[in-house]
Amino acid sequence: MNLVLGNSHGPRLPRSLAALALLAAVAGCAPQPDGEAAPDSGGGTERCARGALKTQTAGKLTVATDKPAYEPWFQDDDPANGEGFESATAYAVAKRLGYGKAEVVWQTVPFNKAFAPGRKSFDFDINQVSVSEERKRAVDFSAGYYDVRQAVVALKGSPAAKARTVAALRKVKLGAQVGTTSLDVIDDVVRPQRDAAAFAKNDQAKSALRNGQVDAIVVDLPTAFYITAAEVEDAEIVGQFAERGTAPEQFGLVLDKGSALTSCVSKAVDALREDGTLAKIEKRWLTEAADVPVLT
Repeated sequence: MNLVLGNSHGPRLPRSLAALALLAAVAGCAPQPDGEAAPDSGGGTERCARGALKTQTAGKLTVATDKPAYEPWFQDDDPANGEGFESATAYAVAKRLGYGKAEVVWQTVPFNKAFAPGRKSFDFDINQVSVSEERKRAVDFSAGYYDVRQAVVALKGSPAAKARTVAALRKVKLGAQVGTTSLDVIDDVVRPQRDAAAFAKNDQAKSALRNGQVDAIVVDLPTAFYITAAEVEDAEIVGQFAERGTAPEQFGLVLDKGSALTSCVSKAVDALREDGTLAKIEKRWLTEAADVPVLT
């Protein structure tokens, strides 16, 4: 640092003012104490450190999901056991944020309420919620933790099971859970001749399929695998829908609108994707989809 208090080419400062100028300049060049550093508005290491996170409960991370908690996303209807893709993912995110399993508190929040407008009582919600611009008006989303496609499930031998194109599905009665992108796909992509049946829960949709109230249901692909393998006898996956647009549909963690945690949670998800953790969790809990035909 070079500081000129006075020279032959300009007026000299009075001694008292010169001393003050010297002190101010030295202070400006000296390192600032860590505690006085400006906050990192980009979700950097300091702001995302555990002690700096403003969670619902100090020292705890509150995570929400619906009940029942369906497989393969959870196991035994118990989000807290760490089993299933979303339970394992939630704990992996918590670990990246500095919270151990014992410091994660689970809360029950209905699917549609998770992304409805209004103040949230959780730090983040994980419940197969697809990121959409409409939902972003009411809540924040983390970076996507899973790329998903929608699929059609029908009873073997039924007219719906023979469908190989989207057009062939327009004549059958379809159903899906209300508020989901599964229902959006029926309305926006299939555009059936009869209005789709909307169910409050996937359990109701599966019962309707068993009882013949609908010809087929639309769910995300991993759920379709589980339904056909363990829940609905004689059901099969008819096919999966192609991706819409240039970007894949993604599940994201839901946070309160304007949450101070959003950037930190997104950084955690991105890190888990980059280091291969999400891929390992997916390989363990979710079935590969390579053999499922794409509906044209």
